[in-house]
Amino acid sequence: MKIGILRETKVPADRRVALIPRHIKEIKRMLPSLQIVVQPSPDRCYTDAEFKKEGVALQEDLSDCDLLIGVKEVDIDALIPDKKYMFFAHVAKKQPHNKPLLQAILKKGISLIDHEYLTEDTGERVVAFGKWAGLIGAYKGLRAHGIKTKSFEIPPVKSLYEVEDLIAEAQKTKLPPVKIVLTGTGRVAGGAVETLEAFAVKKISPGEFITTNFDAPVYTQLGPDHYVVHKNSKAFDFMHFLGHPDEYHSTFASFTKSADIFIACHFWDPRSPDFITLPEMQATCFRISTIADISCDIGGPIPSTIRASTPDDPFYDFNPQTAQEEKPFENPENISVMAVDNLPGELPRDSSADFSFSLLHRVLPELQKDASTMINRATITKNGRLNTGYEYMADYAYG
Repeated sequence: MKIGILRETKVPADRRVALIPRHIKEIKRMLPSLQIVVQPSPDRCYTDAEFKKEGVALQEDLSDCDLLIGVKEVDIDALIPDKKYMFFAHVAKKQPHNKPLLQAILKKGISLIDHEYLTEDTGERVVAFGKWAGLIGAYKGLRAHGIKTKSFEIPPVKSLYEVEDLIAEAQKTKLPPVKIVLTGTGRVAGGAVETLEAFAVKKISPGEFITTNFDAPVYTQLGPDHYVVHKNSKAFDFMHFLGHPDEYHSTFASFTKSADIFIACHFWDPRSPDFITLPEMQATCFRISTIADISCDIGGPIPSTIRASTPDDPFYDFNPQTAQEEKPFENPENISVMAVDNLPGELPRDSSADFSFSLLHRVLPELQKDASTMINRATITKNGRLNTGYEYMADYAYG
């Protein structure tokens, strides 16, 4: 097998890479029959010189490769017909903006393996950037609140080289006695918790959060059992909620009256109830002034997330009375929003190394098998046709 590591074509440029130099060197030692080449890139966080130093060949034309691996979506014009690709495609939920990409993949006879659906038999994902999205998103959300309230200052993430720099900035910063509500219990939330702990923010129970004021910064972490209840008052059952989220309504409003900052790290099903409604945001008892929407569901459960922001321009204000976007930090009555949808790319070396390690140890061995249930589960298209399990996208793919 010959694997080609793609140059990222997403605009704006994504600096991450699926396999880092030292891991490719390790692969060559472990699997000498496996050949890996890297497409040159002027933007990648690991330079061409770093790959060469580890004895990795650079190759512009990857048409002789058996598998092409990238991180983000591949530009349609760059797709090579009849090849096998592996990248985050963002098509399996029928995302409208990527419909042309899936249609091009089918038309060109391509087999597509999506990183997002590489899972163990238990359903656990094996490669993901979620931790980094949470870690960076929480930092940026706190930075937005510092700018808004003029109560503390931390530098932008783009001025930091690696995660140790971010943690060091957090540890030397004293936060005012803010109250932070964090939704989610997965990898993304875990990354956000790492940041909050670096800032010495104390964790408290949901009950304490609602009823008690503190003279130091605190946060509470909510799973769905804390922010939804069954419409018929049935006892909360997580598996039932996953299968029937439309049978629940939100109780999150009670936290909006106590929190200063909302860090959203949850997974949201479109059938689920909204976390916040616009009338709730307009109410005088609504206290939240800064929202770091790491989940970034546009037009979803948080009315203020009206668009994704960018690493270079990460903040905007939402006027709850007009439901319109305004310039950030000019009106104290507005809600300041951080909704960057590509957060791991802001610490590309750290996040790439973590991703590459998982790819090396948990995915490449599966690729060596004659048949792998893990690989097949993540294969959305085979030779230009929707794979078994993804036929539900037929109207989206062929319409």
